[in-house]
Amino acid sequence: ERPLSARPQPKMAGPGRVWRVGALLLPPAWRLRAPGRAFGAAAGRRGSNSSGRLVLGAAFALGGSAGLCLAARQRLREHSAAELPAGSLQLTLYQYKTCPFCSKVRAFLDYHGLPYEIVEVNPIMRKEIKFSSYRKVPILLANAGSPLQLNDSSVIISAIKTYLISRRNSLEEIVSFYPPVKTLTEQGKEVLEYENKYWLMLDEKETKRVYPVKEVRVEEMKWRKWADDWLVHLISPNVYRTPKEALASFDYIVREGKFGTLEGLFAKYVGAVAMFFVSKRLKKRHQLRDDVREDLYEAVNDWVKAVGKNRLFMGGNQPNLADLAVYGVLRVMEGLEAFDDMMVHTNIQPWYQRMEEVIQKTGV
Repeated sequence: ERPLSARPQPKMAGPGRVWRVGALLLPPAWRLRAPGRAFGAAAGRRGSNSSGRLVLGAAFALGGSAGLCLAARQRLREHSAAELPAGSLQLTLYQYKTCPFCSKVRAFLDYHGLPYEIVEVNPIMRKEIKFSSYRKVPILLANAGSPLQLNDSSVIISAIKTYLISRRNSLEEIVSFYPPVKTLTEQGKEVLEYENKYWLMLDEKETKRVYPVKEVRVEEMKWRKWADDWLVHLISPNVYRTPKEALASFDYIVREGKFGTLEGLFAKYVGAVAMFFVSKRLKKRHQLRDDVREDLYEAVNDWVKAVGKNRLFMGGNQPNLADLAVYGVLRVMEGLEAFDDMMVHTNIQPWYQRMEEVIQKTGV
């Protein structure tokens, strides 16, 4: 495999400033959450009042995979993991806390001990990211001498990992290796994608140090792509599989969010009903089985089989980028029935617990 030829990356203008874009396009934004991790959502449309916005946010959230997230916006804690050398990366992550793509980025940053600030984005109004013409999350603002805006999970991870390994190039130059391109979906819709998004841009010496044999790199890239293209699409259909599960999910959202009494009741019941029916549409779109749990079980067992019995992680004694991607996607289900069923009916638990332990050691 060879990376596609990189070309200068265009700039994206946001009100009052110009940022350089450097990340892949998120698949249709959808978010979910569990007790201990609320659900994220794609943006809805504006209604005539707050209740209307909640209804529309729930109804339109799964534009491909989304659930209604906490509508309250807040600035969260700044991570105090191992400090980087003076003058290196200053990071701010704009996210929906339960978005699996945002969770992937957090898992990566936490594992590498990178301090970062979190800004929780309101999934309905998205005022927190009004500075950007890119209207999805995650967005990572990175300052390594000059401010850059990196969009979406896989390129964010690839670019920052490249920067950590190779200090030969500036972060701005590294980001330029992931240029955006316009493509058409099967439905004929024009979307923005990014080249090279699963590649680390390293020289030959660095590549041999990180990937002693070619197969290691190929395997990591394959399973990172699998997490984005398949695993992530199994979450919503499983979390909203039954009316009971959908209601349990929204019950947590309302308890954790800043809703008035009437708004909370409205969001809980209308949102749960909307997401239940949308999950059925997603099941059909992705050609899942009648019992979507079977697809989830098969997927995670395929992952465990790929890791094998002789490795703690796919990366060996320590997680690689594929480990972090799969873990980041799966952990947004924690506390839900789907997560508990997955732990009981698959072989994922030992690997998952090892991931939790290693990230806790290096993170906050």
